[in-house]
Amino acid sequence: MSQFFKFLFASCLGTTLALILLVFIGFSTLAGLASKAGDKPVADVKPNSVLELKFNAAVPEKTNNTPMDPFDFEQKDVLGLTDMVLAIRKAKEDPDIKGIYLNASFVGAGKATSSVLRAALEDFKSSGKFIVSYANYYTQNAYYLASVSDSVLLNPVGGVDFRGLSTVIAYYKGMLDKLDVQMKIFYAGKFKSATEPLRMEKMSDENRLQVREYLTALNDIMMRDVAASRHIPESELRTIADNFEGRGAEMALKARLIDRIAYEDEAFDLMKNKMGVEKKEKLSRISMEDYFKARVRKIDLSSKDKIAVVYAEGTIRDGENGEPGDVYDGKYVKLLRKIRLDENVKAIVLRINSPGGSVLASENIYREIMLCKEAGKPIVVSMGDVAASGGYFIACPADSIFAEANTITGSIGVFGTIPMLDRTMKEKLGITYDTVQTGKHSAFGTPFIQFSPEEDRMIQEQIDRTYEDFLHKVATGRHKTRDQVHEIAQGRVWPGSKAKEIGLVDDIGGMDRALAAAAKLAGLEKYRTTEFPRTLTGIEQIVDRFTKDKDDDQGIKAAIIRSELGEMYPVYRSLQDMRRNKGIQARLPYELIFN
Repeated sequence: MSQFFKFLFASCLGTTLALILLVFIGFSTLAGLASKAGDKPVADVKPNSVLELKFNAAVPEKTNNTPMDPFDFEQKDVLGLTDMVLAIRKAKEDPDIKGIYLNASFVGAGKATSSVLRAALEDFKSSGKFIVSYANYYTQNAYYLASVSDSVLLNPVGGVDFRGLSTVIAYYKGMLDKLDVQMKIFYAGKFKSATEPLRMEKMSDENRLQVREYLTALNDIMMRDVAASRHIPESELRTIADNFEGRGAEMALKARLIDRIAYEDEAFDLMKNKMGVEKKEKLSRISMEDYFKARVRKIDLSSKDKIAVVYAEGTIRDGENGEPGDVYDGKYVKLLRKIRLDENVKAIVLRINSPGGSVLASENIYREIMLCKEAGKPIVVSMGDVAASGGYFIACPADSIFAEANTITGSIGVFGTIPMLDRTMKEKLGITYDTVQTGKHSAFGTPFIQFSPEEDRMIQEQIDRTYEDFLHKVATGRHKTRDQVHEIAQGRVWPGSKAKEIGLVDDIGGMDRALAAAAKLAGLEKYRTTEFPRTLTGIEQIVDRFTKDKDDDQGIKAAIIRSELGEMYPVYRSLQDMRRNKGIQARLPYELIFN
């Protein structure tokens, strides 16, 4: 027996040492990769070059504020919208950059983001430099950007997906009925349609009205901009879209959606000709990411006065940390507190691109924003693609609010959902539940014991109180009465252009306008910006995933699911959010997917 324990302990010791060695090697490898990534030389910008724009990933507001592939050890930075605009502006004045090559079939960006990029490309053209676009096939969003080009080229077997906008909403009531899942649903606001997919099989009349209104506004902007760039009367362009005349290359050419049917090598030859480069020579191209590192990225320390730019991007969630691209209240409360206590920060620009989320998390962030105001720091909000529900909750106390014309905002309303699983367990699995209670509400909250009418009423009363608090916060911030806000609230979603008319935002404009307003409110003539939160590079995210504990929807698992599901990942994420949502929610009705 003693020999048995001797071999057992020796085996355990050997296994332990091996594990320690593997962990050490793993950390050393990751550290080496991180070091290698940091030591990469900055690409040279050669004379007579073109700046190449590709959109291989979704465009975040802030560089690297997005989940990255944990298995891509050559992961490059994912430039955010702000840095993309800076790169295009720099290229406009750079004598080494002769033009822009827009090489994109797909652009993963919202409508407001696309408009900002398009405006930057329009400004670039004012320098007299060219923009050439080529794609095997243009999705509608990609074509919206490409239409600004001097020359739009398309593969001979490609097409232009230009049909006008639509949105598709998934409804889950039929599935829930098949599973015998009863949803307890509570909401405030007749337009607060977040719960409709759980209790209906199609849109309500109110929801159809608001969706049609903001979708029409976004479509009008797209038609107006494309018509101006392509020199096609808007009425004719709408007919082209209605008849889907871009579905083939020849048809797209005849409809004047494109300038030429060609292959990519012919696009290269066209740019060489514009640059006076011999056909046999290689076209010098530099990526947006490399150009930003080489010519744009720099730290400005010329002024001690700062404007803090805080990016609130993604769903608003409870907790300290999680997947990049979401707003966790613990993290944002800490960084706002740090900004509040920094005497060199004279003003704050809050850049919001969020559909909302947890009311509790929104309340915590709202509180810290109010403390920043009380500390004498002006707050200016700049809205991106969406700043709705909880996103508007944290925006409403600002001194000034700017939105794009096609920003989606409003949705001032709240809801709560609780799945009741007693029938599912009984009918599908034969499991039943019973309870002993010391008080009449002792079992309240479990999904396996039906709520009493009194308990239903208690939840609805809390929903109503939360809605009233939301109304009063907006009324105070926007200098309106409670009834004036209620008239335009009730969960209704508005496009930015209409939001200005009804007083939810102050003006139409982007980050430049917001920064100028913040500087004016703070009395600053000279200042520098400092951005929050800090984002990790691709390799840093890899190290972070392997060295820190994550929730079960984070890290490697989430990355694999995202990679496998592709464009269906938002639907999966929505279902996961439904399952994990705790407490009252203030968020947009559904995942907005525009076609």
